Amino acid sequence: MEKNIKPVSGYLAFVLAIVTFVGAAFCFAAYSSNQFPMLFIFGALLAITFIFISKGIMVINPNQARVLTFFGSYVGSVKDNGLLWVNPLYKRGSISLRAENLNGQQLKVNDKMGNPIEIAAVIVWQVRDTYKAAFDVASYPQYVQIQSEAAVRHLATTCPYERLEDENAEITLRDGGDKVNSMLEAELNERLAPAGIMVLEARISHLAYAPEIAGAMLQRQQATAIVAARSKIVEGAVGMVEMALEMLSKKQIVELDEEKKAAMVSNLMVVLCGEKSAQPVLNTGTIYQ
Repeated sequence: MEKNIKPVSGYLAFVLAIVTFVGAAFCFAAYSSNQFPMLFIFGALLAITFIFISKGIMVINPNQARVLTFFGSYVGSVKDNGLLWVNPLYKRGSISLRAENLNGQQLKVNDKMGNPIEIAAVIVWQVRDTYKAAFDVASYPQYVQIQSEAAVRHLATTCPYERLEDENAEITLRDGGDKVNSMLEAELNERLAPAGIMVLEARISHLAYAPEIAGAMLQRQQATAIVAARSKIVEGAVGMVEMALEMLSKKQIVELDEEKKAAMVSNLMVVLCGEKSAQPVLNTGTIYQ
C-alpha cells in the first residue's frame, strides 16, 4: 500500500555539503604543506560527511515521485517537489505522475456477430498509486499497453459493429458513441487498477470493417439505404394519390369509374415513384380513347 513521506528540506543539507567540501579541501591542503599533519584525519571525516550529505540530496520536479526502499523494504513515496534530503542509504526509484497518451495500434478482431473489423483506441492514463506501479507489476508502461489492447479486443467482441447485423442490439460500436467510450474506460480502469493506474479518458480512434469484407458491407449499406428511401417515396406517393382521388371526388371535377381510377392511380404512381421525370403524352380525343 502506498505511503507518503515528507522529507526534510534539502537547502540546509546543500549548504552543509558545501561547507564540509570546503573544509575537507582546506584540511587536505594544509596537510600537504606539512603545516598541520593532524588535520588529515579531520579532513577525511569532513570528506566522508560531505559524501553522506550530498548523496541524500535529491531534486524532484513537478508531477514526479520517488519510491524509497531500504535494503529491499518499502519505506514510502515522496511526491513533494523541490530540493529535498532523505537518508542516503535509501534506494530511490523515479516514477512520473504526468498524464500519458497511448495511441493504440489498429487491431483486427471479430465483432459480436463474427464480422472481421479494424479497431483502435486512444487512452489517457496516469499513475495514482506509486507502490503498485513500482512493485506489483514488472513494467507498468508495458502492462498498460498489453491490458489496453486486451480491453479493446474484448469490447469489440461484446458489441456488433452496427444494427444491420443485430437489429435488437442496445449498443453498437458504430453508433454507441459516448456509451462505448464509457464501457471501454470502465473496463480499462478495472484491468489497470492492480498497477495503480487510472484511466482519465478512453476513446475509439479508428473503426472500420476489415478490407476483405469492406466492399460487400458497403454494397449492403447502400442497398439498405435505397430500400429505405424507396419505402418513404412509395409511402408519400400513396398518400398523394389518395388525396388526389379524394379531392376530385369531393369537388366533383370529374367522375371516374373503377377502371379509370385504377389507370389514374397507375399513372400517378409511375410519375411520383419514377427515377426520371415523366414525359407527357397529349391525348387529342376523349379520355376513353
